[in-house]
Amino acid sequence: MKSKVPSVDSFGLAEGQRVAGRYIVISLLGAGWEGEVYLVREIGTGIERTIKIFFPRRNLRDRSLRFYARKLHKLRHCPIVIQYHTQDSFEFNGRKVSFLVSDFVEGELLSDFLKRQPGGRISPFQALHLLHALTTGIESIHRQGEYHGDLHTDNVIVMRYGLGFELKLLDMYHWGAPSAANLRHDVHDLVRIFYDAVGGSRFYARQPQEVKDICCGLKRSLITRKFRTAGALRRFLETAEWE
Repeated sequence: MKSKVPSVDSFGLAEGQRVAGRYIVISLLGAGWEGEVYLVREIGTGIERTIKIFFPRRNLRDRSLRFYARKLHKLRHCPIVIQYHTQDSFEFNGRKVSFLVSDFVEGELLSDFLKRQPGGRISPFQALHLLHALTTGIESIHRQGEYHGDLHTDNVIVMRYGLGFELKLLDMYHWGAPSAANLRHDVHDLVRIFYDAVGGSRFYARQPQEVKDICCGLKRSLITRKFRTAGALRRFLETAEWE
């Protein structure tokens, strides 16, 4: 009788360790329900990449990996999406483990960026530029018939900011077929990020009316009625008059 192979809960790859004979581990970037993400260096080129390694029980017959790879490939022309390169595998504790290889994006999580600001928030004018950059990116995803599904400040990377924001999205992996409800959920989450960026409930009462016209008291029904699509929200931002 064959002994049961233990479940993998962590890979614990160390700095300098080789993966699949092609990558050298630099550091662990994060871990979640599906697996772990590492910063690696491609041996042949010296280029830094990220690899998402799936826990086998979350990736039966590589179903999750294929789903994610196809979604990222479909969205390859959307500037806000991190570019997928390839898939690979290596042996870990006697079993095959699969991973995706993507660009490494240097930047800061939006949640950390906001914490560094005075009072943990940014001005309405700067937040408007943040929201416009995010909304434009999500609109390009929606045009491809896809959605994000889990937008929040820990899933946005700020690469550059100044007159505007250059952003990338993390975790473009949400399961489920695209639907009108999924798209509306993204729009509500965009407004929620804007609301959080200007200080959330603590500062909402003293915000200018222009901010409140976007946030709609954070009431989902009002937001989705006013901004039925990401494109409608973008057009509102581009045409609204600010005093």
